[in-house]
Amino acid sequence: MKLGIYPGSFDPLTNGHIDIIERSKKFVDNIIIGISDGNNKKILFNLDERINMINKTIQNRKIKNVTVEPFNGLLVNFVKKKETNIIIRGLRAVSDFEYEFQMTGMNFKLNSDIETIFLMASDKNQLISSNLVKEVSRLNGNVSKFVPPEVEIELKKKFK
Repeated sequence: MKLGIYPGSFDPLTNGHIDIIERSKKFVDNIIIGISDGNNKKILFNLDERINMINKTIQNRKIKNVTVEPFNGLLVNFVKKKETNIIIRGLRAVSDFEYEFQMTGMNFKLNSDIETIFLMASDKNQLISSNLVKEVSRLNGNVSKFVPPEVEIELKKKFK
């Protein structure tokens, strides 16, 4: 059974993330959504809130063979700890590629056994980013097209 790690801050989870998770199943049997502690990012939802939103979404959508685990520190160490060598990443635009290209190169230098699978965002999800979703929600905009209902509820609570 192949295990893939889909890492990120997921602050918050978007429909684009869900799309990558579902499409990743063509390449791996099981997926761990690795939620980083945020590192240098300004985080809206704390770690427990992000884990709960993702778990609720996975349960409600009946997405099988997906677990959620927090991690901090180097991704390559988390991947090694989970005894896999597959990282899954989504790409939306050229700017994503540049950043991901550098990260993949660094990860390879740290552990050459690890491979990264890139999936291009589907057409309907290319413009969705967690930062834009937070901004639209903060300004009382409708984000229902961009996030699962479980996330929309939590965004409304945060910006009440």
